[in-house]
Amino acid sequence: MVLIIAVVVSFIPYTLLFLWLRGIRKEDPEYRKLCVRALGYGALSTFVVVLFSAVSNIILRLTGVKNANPLLYQALYDMIAIALMEEIAKYLFFRRLLRKNDYPYTLMDMAVLMTIVGIGFGALEAVVYAIGASVPVVLVRGICLPHAGYGFVVGYFCGKGKEIGKPYYKWIGFLISWMMHGLYDFSLSEELIAYNDNLVFIPLLLAVLDIVLVILLIVFIKKTKKREREELESAGAAM
Repeated sequence: MVLIIAVVVSFIPYTLLFLWLRGIRKEDPEYRKLCVRALGYGALSTFVVVLFSAVSNIILRLTGVKNANPLLYQALYDMIAIALMEEIAKYLFFRRLLRKNDYPYTLMDMAVLMTIVGIGFGALEAVVYAIGASVPVVLVRGICLPHAGYGFVVGYFCGKGKEIGKPYYKWIGFLISWMMHGLYDFSLSEELIAYNDNLVFIPLLLAVLDIVLVILLIVFIKKTKKREREELESAGAAM
């Protein structure tokens, strides 16, 4: 019963962030529909991850690394079978969302929509992850909003690359997101803690960084909205 309550509580930050992001452009019904679609795409991406992760895990096992070096195997598993596969799945659904909708995406729109894809993925993953997990772990994952932060990084760099005409920027964002995600998962592994229990501070630092990313997202949106208002006022005054 306590675990169920913890899962419900962990959904509150995801829900509040999604509602706030969807309300950024209240006057634009198409934008609000895109936000809902992004949430659904994020949830759907979890099913693709199951396939991606299963295939990559089989390939890793065939290499024989698990028996030769369990720590190295866990690092590869967390970085490739988990983090890489999840980031690829989310990104593919994000790109699908952009292609299927004829909308004048701005830098902020792309950052917001990819963040919401992350929210959809993270929310559904939290339900699955809660099976067998401890209450503190469930609550920490809910508070830190890791997938929202990773989504912001990818979406921001995709939007920035489009804005300045440098498409390769999206790969910079993807790489940063993947590395952060993989390191976070690996830092929580029993194999790493068994290797050196003094490294327990690493997941705490990465969890704080996840929160910082969400704060940066909020600051970025507020500054962007303020600049948009000032530009509209300037244009109105000029007329």
